[in-house]
Amino acid sequence: MTDVNTFYALEKAFSPERMQTYLDAARGDRVTALHHYARNAALGAAFHGPLQALEVVARNAMHAQLAKRYGNRWYMNPAAGLDGNARASISSALKLGVRIRASEQFVASMSLGFWVRLLSRGGYIDDGLKADYDRTLWRPALHKAFPGRPRRVVHRRLDRMRQLRNRIAHHEPIFGLDLKEDYESLLDAVGWISSDVRAWIEHHSRLPAALQAPLSASSRF
Repeated sequence: MTDVNTFYALEKAFSPERMQTYLDAARGDRVTALHHYARNAALGAAFHGPLQALEVVARNAMHAQLAKRYGNRWYMNPAAGLDGNARASISSALKLGVRIRASEQFVASMSLGFWVRLLSRGGYIDDGLKADYDRTLWRPALHKAFPGRPRRVVHRRLDRMRQLRNRIAHHEPIFGLDLKEDYESLLDAVGWISSDVRAWIEHHSRLPAALQAPLSASSRF
């Protein structure tokens, strides 16, 4: 279904504003705009597996190192020096029923944004008191999860992947991004933690084929 009538049907269902990005990319050709839309969906679907692997391997590696330093419930240990945002996220998770003793359940319940923020310099613990994640998290623990990589580099890379993940999750356009570079960046980030997981992603990922597929082949996703 790639005729002009299909475009109008999707425009009515999805909204003219959503379809305009694809129409602009197609220079007003509505059939080509449909191909762009389908390609965007196919690329987002192909990115899902690699992004999921990155998120899981990163949070598990970070949790393992923090647990060694501050105990299995490090997120409840004041010595970790977590800032107000982190403590608010933890409190919200616990209120939603995550049992404090079930650390694995806690780890899985926290968003990628939570883990990425732990790689930042840290915000404020309370009024006037600044967190120092370099001192409390990175140097004593988290640097071991990403051997040989500076904190700022790790933070930028994972935050970039977080932004891409959020764009896909919110069904935003990604087809105009440099997705080949993003994929290579993702593989590098996974490789910092586990070369085996990187190899597994490369073996199973549909993304290289999706990136190379001609636009006219994107009618199906």
